[in-house]
Amino acid sequence: MLGHHYTHSFLETAVASVNAGCNLELSYGMRNNVFMHIPQALAMGNITLQMLRDRVRPLFYTRMRLGEFDPPAMNPYSSLDLSVVQSPEHRNLSLEAAVKSFVLLKNVRGTLPLRAQDLPGQRLAVVGPFADNPRVLFGDYAPVPEPQYIYTPRRGLEMLGANVSFRAGCSEPRCQQYSRAELVRVVGAADLVLICLGTGVDVETEAKDRSDLSLPGHQLELLQDAVQ
Repeated sequence: MLGHHYTHSFLETAVASVNAGCNLELSYGMRNNVFMHIPQALAMGNITLQMLRDRVRPLFYTRMRLGEFDPPAMNPYSSLDLSVVQSPEHRNLSLEAAVKSFVLLKNVRGTLPLRAQDLPGQRLAVVGPFADNPRVLFGDYAPVPEPQYIYTPRRGLEMLGANVSFRAGCSEPRCQQYSRAELVRVVGAADLVLICLGTGVDVETEAKDRSDLSLPGHQLELLQDAVQ
């Protein structure tokens, strides 16, 4: 509310929020936040102690139902480690979910799906800022991944025994520095080209919006050069 100029101070925001029924603030990482001003609002009489208790009660009720205050031994998830989370069964389920989430917009001449048994006989070029950069593959609010479990397009194809050549063209999604010559050289020698483009959290995330829907930087130029 302060950012939208509905209020003029954190204290005023705290008063308006509590009176409106708000009982939760997303303020992780902030040096100053709204809820720290609630005691002052209470002392000034802008909110009542009963109102404050009414706002807090559902929060702690939910936390109690989730078992946050139970001894760790009572939490069935406390004993889980990577041997369980990254078990073959769970990884296969994740793979199935990923495969079924793809949307194929156009499949000219039945190019896809690629067959693993055909790849060793072909020269593949994997290009673009998302081709072999694990950091940019995860979106906003994603957990911190274990590097050993990250498979970039380049790594995945190399594991299938394909003859893979790789050039990013530009090292990051903003694609401000684009090396056309080396990309064209790799693409020109390939039988099959996979172009990996996108945005990523460097370009758009919560509180960071794009000004338009165009590909960032020189990515469109990279795509056009690869196609030509």
